[in-house]
Amino acid sequence: MMRAARLAMAATVVSVAVAPTLAQAPQRAGELFVSPSGQPFRAPAGAPYPVAQWFAQADKRGDGKVDKGELRADAEAFFRVLDKNGDGVIDPFELQAYEQDVVPEILGAYRIPEGQVIGFPRGAGGPGPRRGLFGRRQQAPGDPGEASVLDGAAPYELVPDPEPVASTDFAGDGRITLAEFLRAVDQRFDRLDAKHRGFLLLADLPKTVAQKDADQAARDAAARR
Repeated sequence: MMRAARLAMAATVVSVAVAPTLAQAPQRAGELFVSPSGQPFRAPAGAPYPVAQWFAQADKRGDGKVDKGELRADAEAFFRVLDKNGDGVIDPFELQAYEQDVVPEILGAYRIPEGQVIGFPRGAGGPGPRRGLFGRRQQAPGDPGEASVLDGAAPYELVPDPEPVASTDFAGDGRITLAEFLRAVDQRFDRLDAKHRGFLLLADLPKTVAQKDADQAARDAAARR
């Protein structure tokens, strides 16, 4: 009894400590957006897709544009959140906390309805192969209603990357430095800035797979009324 009470108290402390800065509770696919730095943004059912929440956060000057400097500043702020012990690197324990607590959808799979075409921004190249269990896999035997499955965060991102934080470990040493993290964010900016203007506009951003699905679900619901 005493041990159970202590465990419950510990869980409460962890929840309170994390809640102010990290969104944790999984929502329906259409309500999750994962930013170019891997930060999740969530919206309740019926609300606008939360890509606009991220864009407003990154647009520090409030001019309706996000340039590479603003994107880097936004990413660095999230890096500091993930680097819980403040030692300047995201270590395996902090990465595990990100995957299990911050964006638990990374450990799941997103099913693509049969016949649906998956579109990615020019130069993104799709999810592509990744280390470990992440990536895109073809239809599994005995799963006749699905054409393919997207794993990880890819369905919720502008530039699909099944694990947007782990994939920034360019050295492959299990320790992600801020320089590595920002290098990956710079690459994602360049892919999104297809017109080479030096800034991003909310209206020009590609829709994520999840956003497209949510839009289609809303149209279907309206047609049934």
